[in-house]
Amino acid sequence: MNAQFIVIEGLEGAGKSSAVETVKSWLSTHQQNYITTREPGGTPLAEQLRDILKYYQDEVITTQSELLLMYAARSQLVENVIKPALRQGQWVLGDRHDLSSRAYQGGGRQIPMTTLDQLRELTLGDFRPDLTLYLDIDPKVGLARAKARGDLDRIEQQQQAFFERARSVYLDEFERDQTIIKIDASLPFLMVQDMITQALDTFFSHE
Repeated sequence: MNAQFIVIEGLEGAGKSSAVETVKSWLSTHQQNYITTREPGGTPLAEQLRDILKYYQDEVITTQSELLLMYAARSQLVENVIKPALRQGQWVLGDRHDLSSRAYQGGGRQIPMTTLDQLRELTLGDFRPDLTLYLDIDPKVGLARAKARGDLDRIEQQQQAFFERARSVYLDEFERDQTIIKIDASLPFLMVQDMITQALDTFFSHE
């Protein structure tokens, strides 16, 4: 089997970090050579852009600037890390990818999807994840979990309606894309873990 690109997606508090660990365990069990990435971030420049996007407070970051910075960071990561790793036979496990922008900037910020389509075409072309595991959770529950962790970053501080719109986009994309598998992230951790493992077993048994 060729090296694959797996992405974990979901709202704040959905349990992405735990899901990443579950997928890492699965990859190790199946003796796959892999790397992990995160978005925004994953390269020296992209990590600087991440700091700006999440914590910069000296001036208001406009909606348009936020979107462009996201895609600038994503382009750096895809071209300089993800594609080279896949070519070398390394699987890639990503904490967020393009679907996050469709949910957060498209849904949350209400930027037209046609604009996101144009940016995706410009920066990614036809590059897509092989599998996306979407951790679905009620925004109210997810935000409560996020707040319990400590201080919230600039994006986590958005109102609940922002995350309701983001979730709606996630669910719409799930209905349209067979490479997206929805996981009920409101369930107990061990059940979520089992669902992720079963999803990986099933999806890649057909590869």
